[in-house]
Amino acid sequence: MNEPHDSTEFDIDEGFGARLTIDLQALVDNWRKMRALSSPARCAAVIKADGYGLGAEPVATSLYGAGCRDFFVATAREGAFVRQHAPDARIYVMNCILPGIEETCRVAELVPVLASMEHVALWTQACIANGEHPCALQVDTGMNRLGLSTGEAMALADDVTRPQGFSPVLIMSHLACADEPEHPLNGQQLEAFQNVVAAFDGIEASLCNSAGVMLGGDYLFDLARPGIALFGGAVGDHVRPVTQPVVTAEARIITVREAKHGETVSYGGTMTLRRDSRIAVCSIGYADGYMRSLSGTGVTLRGHHPEGGHGFAHGQKLPILGRVTMDMTAFDITDLADGSLKSGDFIELFGPNVALDDVAATAGTIGYELLTLLGRRYRRHYLPARTDG
Repeated sequence: MNEPHDSTEFDIDEGFGARLTIDLQALVDNWRKMRALSSPARCAAVIKADGYGLGAEPVATSLYGAGCRDFFVATAREGAFVRQHAPDARIYVMNCILPGIEETCRVAELVPVLASMEHVALWTQACIANGEHPCALQVDTGMNRLGLSTGEAMALADDVTRPQGFSPVLIMSHLACADEPEHPLNGQQLEAFQNVVAAFDGIEASLCNSAGVMLGGDYLFDLARPGIALFGGAVGDHVRPVTQPVVTAEARIITVREAKHGETVSYGGTMTLRRDSRIAVCSIGYADGYMRSLSGTGVTLRGHHPEGGHGFAHGQKLPILGRVTMDMTAFDITDLADGSLKSGDFIELFGPNVALDDVAATAGTIGYELLTLLGRRYRRHYLPARTDG
């Protein structure tokens, strides 16, 4: 897991070529915003994949301090780590691949999400052997990824011989197309889930992810579980105004060089300069999660962004020149005043001036992937959340 740095200053002697500024107050504010939108349901926080790449410890600690008491993670190992920072929260493990993690779930007081009849049988046997322990039951309502079929779930609900050791505290499903509000599958999944929830009378239910919260109304049930929206990412155009950026990524300039009209830049010579240029070569590349598909040229599968990505400094966009490489990326700073950027200065990759999801779209992906690809070579600086609520 990534650990926060105690220093409030950036130390240029530490050898980091790039830095992340992570605003934990913005994270908390985003959760509170989603909590308000989820009302009257409670609002959980999905913090899998090391807190979406930002560090599970500071993320969990900040959200727990703000009042969040329901967390979702992917693996039991993630859950056991989060438990250290959320002592009395309910922590659900969504990728509960049994057998093998029963003891971890018991020791760390995690709630496994059972996603097949095999899981149900294994967990029931574990409860018979070791005593009751809460679980959640996932039902597939149309995504065909994890979950009992609706028929299996209904049969289980009606099974009078169901062992006493099987005592789910949550029935959940997952929306496949919530980021497309008009998609007919949303309504189909809602209807199927409502039927299952009615069969498990008295047990809490959860259907909404970040985009599902925006559908509102009948989709909310008892517990919403936003993820990407907490971290400032969009899950569709209708969500963009809701949450604020949490992370700013910046790359340090290694050197500023001059190149002549007609010369080429980076591998393959795919970028030919159309003017005399000044180039800032930065310590950032695809080894840091700054994807090769952001390259200014030389990428055949780009989609709708043939011009490639850009950075930002001194109020201007700075186009990427040529291909992004493993450790270095070149930015065009010709239009900035001479001397405005020099070796050791930083260029913003995404943050308040370059939207995370715009960078993702240029790279042909989504904000989730950019965040979770953030590597170990960033100097991480955490702006603390307020303790006054």
